[in-house]
Amino acid sequence: MTTVSSDIANRTAPVPATNPENRLLAALSPSDRALLEPALERVTLAVGDTLLHVGQPIEHVYFLEGGIAAVLEVIDGERQHAVGLLGADGYVGWPVLLGDDRSPHDVVLRAEPGTALRISTAQLLEATERSETLRAALLRFIQVFLIQMGRTVVSALSHPVERRLARWILLYHDRVSGDEIVMTHEEFRLMLAVRRSSITDALHRLEETLAIKSVRGRVIVRDRDKLLEMAAMTYGAPEEAYRRLVTPPPA
Repeated sequence: MTTVSSDIANRTAPVPATNPENRLLAALSPSDRALLEPALERVTLAVGDTLLHVGQPIEHVYFLEGGIAAVLEVIDGERQHAVGLLGADGYVGWPVLLGDDRSPHDVVLRAEPGTALRISTAQLLEATERSETLRAALLRFIQVFLIQMGRTVVSALSHPVERRLARWILLYHDRVSGDEIVMTHEEFRLMLAVRRSSITDALHRLEETLAIKSVRGRVIVRDRDKLLEMAAMTYGAPEEAYRRLVTPPPA
């Protein structure tokens, strides 16, 4: 697993030809965006890059433009379990807005490579001190992410494996560039914390509904509506909160 200190720190990138955009930054007012832009630096991210380490200082905040950041709870210094995902909808490093300069989780890039706009923690906090509306916008995303984490906990405690798997596939599908998602057994282990045989059974059940096609190391979404039906109440609350709190109303 690549560490941020040894690799990402020196890996800057030009603006991609496809011009991806972080949705949270795009939703900011022009004046708030202008406070951040001089300090933003685009970096490339590879699958497996660790953006934050549990217990380590948060030196930079990352506004993802592509790829998925898996937020991982670390148990006994080694076991990892996914508690949430974010992508171009948000940013990595939000604990600094809550007064904590250390990461409570490992945050690792998954599924596909991407780019991010990076800003030093000091520069971000300076900008939020100058603008209460900027600070409020960044805090609203934290609220959305906490709702997602809450659903992760409730789903893990209450729902069958196939329903939980449908939810995680939807979360990935929301944040990748197409219908084909790199999802290895390591991904399934982080998300579901169940035996390999239980993962295989759940995949077969979703394939039987024609919601997905599972091939080695990948899941192809064939029918999103069927995934939504399978996920039921485990999916939707954070997404609705994002639309309400983050996405600006139509002009």
